[in-house]
Amino acid sequence: MAKLNVEVFADGADIEEMKAAYKNKQVDGFTTNPSLMAKAGVTDYKAFAEEAVKEIPDASISFEVFADDLETMEKEAAILKQYGENVFVKIPIVNTKGESTIPLIKKLSADNVRLNVTAVYTIEQVKEITEAVTEGVPTYVSVFAGRIADTGVDPLPLMKEAVKVTHSKDGVKLLWASCRELFNVIQADEIGADIITCPADVVKKVNTNLGRDINELSVDTVKGFAKDIQSSGLSIL
Repeated sequence: MAKLNVEVFADGADIEEMKAAYKNKQVDGFTTNPSLMAKAGVTDYKAFAEEAVKEIPDASISFEVFADDLETMEKEAAILKQYGENVFVKIPIVNTKGESTIPLIKKLSADNVRLNVTAVYTIEQVKEITEAVTEGVPTYVSVFAGRIADTGVDPLPLMKEAVKVTHSKDGVKLLWASCRELFNVIQADEIGADIITCPADVVKKVNTNLGRDINELSVDTVKGFAKDIQSSGLSIL
């Protein structure tokens, strides 16, 4: 993998892809979520988590709670954290009713649970989380920069401020979530974000395209056209 200050995580739940990325040292860690697990066809959460931790014993892995109420979230967090010392429990900053999970985040962090607080979109939320967690207890604050950009808003000012806020407390790291393209990795690196989590196609580009001579791309592009022309059977004359 190219030398970057930002850690690159793989965002997905395809266990074979995760194992290959770990074995080939393509990434520094892994994140999962309910949507990605459904997409990957995961049918047994326990079996999936146990296999992931067994195959990836020394890289960070985030597993998310499924519940929508704080009491059940806490019970699920207790189960998830037991899967391994490298496990971070993902807790959304709010539930489906818009109710804050800060009380639970504060409680879990005080109990030394490693957290990945997800679905974060505002600097106010970043400040709340940073203030709530216990100093020194590993915590990721996952700000969805890509989804912010999808609304037509530049996420960089927020992300730059989030770096300052999260770095004000020992143990707290800023995670750039919803990565859309390889350039996001460069942006995250330049602003001082600690982690960026990327889908499989971007992980591949980090390991193959980063640092390439762009002059080579013209020839590669035309070669691609030629290959498709040949396989299509189309002609002009």
